[in-house]
Amino acid sequence: MKKRDIEFLDVVALRGPNIWTYRPVLEAWVDIGELEDFPSNLIPGFYERLSTWLPTLIEHRCSPGVRGGFLMRLKEGTWPGHILEHVTLELQNLAGLPGGFGKARETSTRGVYKVVVRAWQEDVTRSALQEARDLVMAAIEDRPFDVDSAVSRLRGMVDSLCLGPSTACIVDAADDRDIPYIRLFDGNLVQLGYGARQRRIWTAETDRTSAIAEGISRDKDLTKSLLETCGVPVPEGRLVESMEDAWRAAEDVGLPVVVKPYDGNHGRGVFTNLMTRQEVDSAYAVAVEEGSGVMVERFVLGNEHRLLVVGGRMVAAAAGEPAWVTGDGKSTIEDLIDIQINTDPRRGRAETCPLNPVRLDSAARLEISRQGMTAQTVPTAGRRVLIQRSGNVAFDVTDRVHPSTAAAVVLAARAVGLDIAGVDLVAEDISRPLDAQRGAIVEVNAGPGLLMHLKPADGNPQPVGRAIVDHLFPAGDDGRIPLVGVTGTNGKTVVSRLIARLLQLSGRQTGLACSEGLYIDRRLVQAGDRANWASSRRLLMNRSLDAAVIENDSGVILGQGLAYDRCQIGVVTNIDEGDHLGDFDINDADRLYGVFRTQVDVVLPGGAAVLNARDPRVVEMAGLCDGEVVYFGMDPALPTLASHLALGKRAVTVRDGQIVLARGREEQPVANIAAVPLTCGGRAGFQVENVLAAVAAAWALDLSLEVIRAGVETFGVDQNDAPWRFTVFERDGVTVVVDGAHNAPALRALIEAIGHFGGTHRTVVYGAGVDRRDDALVEQGRLLGQAFDSVVLYDDATISTKRPAGQARALLRQGALQGGRATQVADEPDHADAIRAVLAQARPGEFVLLQSDEANAEPVTGMVRRWIQQQD
Repeated sequence: MKKRDIEFLDVVALRGPNIWTYRPVLEAWVDIGELEDFPSNLIPGFYERLSTWLPTLIEHRCSPGVRGGFLMRLKEGTWPGHILEHVTLELQNLAGLPGGFGKARETSTRGVYKVVVRAWQEDVTRSALQEARDLVMAAIEDRPFDVDSAVSRLRGMVDSLCLGPSTACIVDAADDRDIPYIRLFDGNLVQLGYGARQRRIWTAETDRTSAIAEGISRDKDLTKSLLETCGVPVPEGRLVESMEDAWRAAEDVGLPVVVKPYDGNHGRGVFTNLMTRQEVDSAYAVAVEEGSGVMVERFVLGNEHRLLVVGGRMVAAAAGEPAWVTGDGKSTIEDLIDIQINTDPRRGRAETCPLNPVRLDSAARLEISRQGMTAQTVPTAGRRVLIQRSGNVAFDVTDRVHPSTAAAVVLAARAVGLDIAGVDLVAEDISRPLDAQRGAIVEVNAGPGLLMHLKPADGNPQPVGRAIVDHLFPAGDDGRIPLVGVTGTNGKTVVSRLIARLLQLSGRQTGLACSEGLYIDRRLVQAGDRANWASSRRLLMNRSLDAAVIENDSGVILGQGLAYDRCQIGVVTNIDEGDHLGDFDINDADRLYGVFRTQVDVVLPGGAAVLNARDPRVVEMAGLCDGEVVYFGMDPALPTLASHLALGKRAVTVRDGQIVLARGREEQPVANIAAVPLTCGGRAGFQVENVLAAVAAAWALDLSLEVIRAGVETFGVDQNDAPWRFTVFERDGVTVVVDGAHNAPALRALIEAIGHFGGTHRTVVYGAGVDRRDDALVEQGRLLGQAFDSVVLYDDATISTKRPAGQARALLRQGALQGGRATQVADEPDHADAIRAVLAQARPGEFVLLQSDEANAEPVTGMVRRWIQQQD
């Protein structure tokens, strides 16, 4: 019994472009039960509670398109699915994930909605959905809800699960340049680009950052030696072996000095402006614990600066400022630090804070003691106390850096061997040459933090993410390999495999993810149905691939999303009557248009959509393509082809038995249809259409005519290229065809092709395959009963089904008995037994159609080959 509640029936992660948007989303299937009869305006106090808990909802414009638009809808009356969408987005926004796409749509089941929200990070969004559901129900039922705690939980997840700000700024810059990216694991390792064109970053390190250079940067003494050799100004000093040696070095260099770990980082254990033996000894005792050794150097007068070098160019600079407190005559220094310094909203532990909180570490206590005080001293009113000389490097000075200083830090990065480096230097005035003020470079760091340049405490943010992306991908390089996506109701696998073969023949190392397996060139890496998001991602992450072809059926687009953001070529083979109707609440072929159009939506401006000119729904997609449209069709008189060519555009068709490439009035023959094995001498019309689609894609990829011709004339010769699609065998006057048709449109095309073959008696072995609607199975049965004399029905054991045993066969039998031709309709649940029985009884002049299992064609073709070999 339904109740007034919001229940999640399912939450589907669409991790790539989908029917809703180009970005990853979560699609929550929500049952609101009796709340369908209670829109928001009928729930007393609901508006007031929700708008009080989340006042920032006023920024949601919603369908009215104005500020406060959603709250207007709330007052007028809207339903919990729509409210859940907006509350989820707002909770994500408050947790640090701003904006985002959202939709709420009714399904064909009353009270059930699809609630779609942008998934910046899948786990965070799942939690945000649950928190939003609990909040909305609390508002409906007039119960308290702790919004701050909910936001705090989500913010904690954002901090731990989302990309850090340094990595995120690089990824955002890549996205701005339309360079694709893949997060390779839960940390900050990210792939930019696809296949062999990819580059990798790990925060501010790249795949060009050598391990040797990184090792050098950690060894401060070695770094200093290399810089000195190159003429880069460095402070005098050396590595010391003991406390006594540290004092000797200080005397050699001349006081004041700096004592620091030689392989430390983040300023830990660094003591500056040391003037006495006692200070040097104390500093040494701390520094030796922070690293593998200690360095003593001349103290350079001035402020610390961090200059960022990317690809041989200085792109940003930040200066440090000392931290001071001012006495009030009543507070201790420790209290003043908390009151006057750490209350600055720019300070915090989060990665988004440009300044760290000041803590009373050993260096700060030493600085205070020099002034004759301790942390518990109460300074007199107005007295300034220095707490920290460095550690606040977050004030942008990029435009003030002297050109010679910029050249010096670039030389320093090159001397160490780093493509991206954070160079620390000390100078009194960054706008003057270092030599003129005895300034010096003190460290060169690999993997520098970028936050100080992205969100300075003062000054202008610098586009350092863009600089890193431009370093990895010079102008004109988008990190993409030729990528072909293929979708449609039928023919996808054949078209995908043929396109992959043509790319291989052109010399490209090509990956293929299709329903027959995952291939690297012609090597089968993983058998079975690999037309899915995960397998496709494997191809995009493979550094050896120069091209990729990916098959996408409606289930992938609706249940997973595309594995890629954009593609060079998008092929839509057909829609016809559609298939798998009823899945994901897609109940008719017209709604399949909105599914398959996703493949056209993602075609790059420089790419092409390859569309079937025979199918009016597919033709309608042409206006959605950002690139060129190349049509294919068997009949050159098709109005769509004729009008397209009249505009001087491209199409692939058949004229006088020849496949031709047509542009305007110009035509170039490719091959005779009779010479293309896949088409069985032109008798399999649906295969001719598949070949045309593949040829059109190859032409759009600028493959040569010679490669295209060689590919189509050799594909299928050994019957291993597409064993599941109209593979013909003959023995003793018996013609046997193995085909993988599993829906009515494919079956009609198959029956039409069979009409070109002889046969006094026709027999078919057929099963339902994956779950389809009852009416679809009855219609397939009717087609079988109309075209065949004997129909043998089996159960496909290679797929899972929700139907009771025998139910699918019963529906097929019901249709077959309506067909009018079949005189015998038999059941043989075991597929292999059915095939053996039919082949054993076959007589000369008989035509036999054997349907392959939906998940694997090889067992059927193998049985037929063994039957042929048994010939006496």
